[in-house]
Amino acid sequence: MIKNGEYFMIKEMYEKGMYVTHIAKELGRDPKTIRKWLEQDEPGRYQRISNRTGKLDLHKDHIRHRMEDGCLNAMVIYDEIKAQGYTGSMTTLRYFMRPLKPIMASKATGTV
Repeated sequence: MIKNGEYFMIKEMYEKGMYVTHIAKELGRDPKTIRKWLEQDEPGRYQRISNRTGKLDLHKDHIRHRMEDGCLNAMVIYDEIKAQGYTGSMTTLRYFMRPLKPIMASKATGTV
């Protein structure tokens, strides 16, 4: 991705009569990149990726509830949420459960 300033420099250099290969050498870019940007009418806009939902998001409440009930075994919970339609991996579940285990274990045993 090139910056907006580079986009306008490329357009200006090309309008002055410079060849694409010379512009590419001058800016340290590939000629294909220069051609691609010359074909566009305006510079590209940065678009932030919207928050996407993960595969585990629909099941997090169930996992927390099961962990509060005392089930800290990831394999058991994995089998349960898989039956509910979870398509993710066991590793993703374990990454989610890891920081919650000490909290839930202390609640289950009654120690603080």
